[in-house]
Amino acid sequence: MYQGNQTTISEFLLLGLTMGSEQQQLLFMLFLCMYLVTILGNLLIILAISSNPHLHSPMYFFLANLSFADICFTTTTVPKILADIQSQSPTISFAGCLTQMYFFMLLVDLDNFLLAAMAYDRYIAICQPLHYATLLSPKCCVLLVVTPWVISNFVSILHLGMLSHLTFCGHRAILHFFCDLEPVLRLACSDTYINNLLILVVGGAVIFIPFAFILVSYVLIGSIVFGVPSAKGKWKTFSTCSSHLTAVSLFYGSIIGVYFLPSSTYSAKRDKVAAIMYTIVTPMMNPFIYSLRNKDMKGALRRLLSRKSSSWRW
Repeated sequence: MYQGNQTTISEFLLLGLTMGSEQQQLLFMLFLCMYLVTILGNLLIILAISSNPHLHSPMYFFLANLSFADICFTTTTVPKILADIQSQSPTISFAGCLTQMYFFMLLVDLDNFLLAAMAYDRYIAICQPLHYATLLSPKCCVLLVVTPWVISNFVSILHLGMLSHLTFCGHRAILHFFCDLEPVLRLACSDTYINNLLILVVGGAVIFIPFAFILVSYVLIGSIVFGVPSAKGKWKTFSTCSSHLTAVSLFYGSIIGVYFLPSSTYSAKRDKVAAIMYTIVTPMMNPFIYSLRNKDMKGALRRLLSRKSSSWRW
C-alpha cells in the first residue's frame, strides 16, 4: 500500500461473483476444471514443441511462448478467484491489487504482441517463402519475443505509476472478480482524466497497432491465396492460418468488448462475461485450436504422451 494521503483504504472487495452458495460451488468446480485444462493443455504444447526437433521452427517457437504466456495469464486471476469462492471473503489488499493488475496488463499485452508475431510468421511463410529463413532467423525470432516483454512491462509500469497518484477515499467494492484497471479507476475520488486518456492512447496503441498489423498481414495473405488457381490449393494455403485466425477472433473480440466500447454503454455484467472469455476461455481453447487441425502438432503430442505412458508403466 502506498504511503501518505494517496489512499485511505488498505484493501478492496471483489464482488464480481457474489451469488448463492450452490452457484458459488458450481462456479468453483467449473473454473477449477477450466484452469487445470488450461495448464495441462498449454504445458503439453510446450513440452511437445521442445521435445520434437521437427517443431523447432519460428511458428512453433511463437506458439510455445504464447502457451507459456497463457499459463501465466490465467494463473494471475483464476487461483485468486477459486480462493475467494472457497473462503467466502473476496478481499484483496491494495498492494495485492496493484500486483495483480501489473501482471494482468503485462500478460494481456504480451499475448497481443505474440499474436502479431505469429501473423508475421504466416505472412512470410505464404507471401515470401524464399526469404523465410532469412527474415525469421533465430535472432529475429528472439527479438520478436523479447521486445514485447519490454514494451508490455513499460506499459504496465506506466499505468500503475499514474494509478498511484489517485486518491481512494471510502468506496472499496470492485464489481469484478479480479483487479482490472477500469473497475478500480471507477472507485477513485480524484480526477481520473489522465488515467482514462492513458488507457485510450497508450492502451489503444498497444492493442490496435498489432491488430492492424494482423489485418494487413491477412489482406496480403488473402491476395496470394486468391491467386492460387485451384480451390484445393486455396484451402491448403489458407488452412495454415485458420487456427491463428480463430485465436485472434476470440482474443480481440472480447478485448474490444471490454475496453473500447463507449463508456455510455458500460455494463458490469457484459464486462465480466467478456473478461471470462479472454482470461479463462481463450487460454484454455488455444491448445485445442492449435493442435486439433495441425497434423505435426497432433503427431508430436501423441509421441509425447506415448513416451510418458511408457515411462509410467515402468
